[in-house]
Amino acid sequence: MKKSLLVSSLFALFSLPLWGAEQTVTLDVPGMTCAACPITVMTALKRVDGVRQVDVSFEQREARVTFEDTQTSVTELTEATANAGYPSTLKQSSADQK
Repeated sequence: MKKSLLVSSLFALFSLPLWGAEQTVTLDVPGMTCAACPITVMTALKRVDGVRQVDVSFEQREARVTFEDTQTSVTELTEATANAGYPSTLKQSSADQK
């Protein structure tokens, strides 16, 4: 009985990250000034744990990022772009679009 309770507890503990939600946000990245800048921004964002997809638009100076909210946050995403030399701010999230 104790063994099955322990196994159930461990399973529940390690399954918690699976209960998170996928979010999509749009970051305003005004510092992109050349066609090569989006590559740097995309690389920085893809290195953040939990990021699933990144689409960067040079023309609109923005990055659309899909991520697991249990693994990262908007703050970590904006820190990643800032550390790469491209400060960003939250422009829009998937919750705003509904």
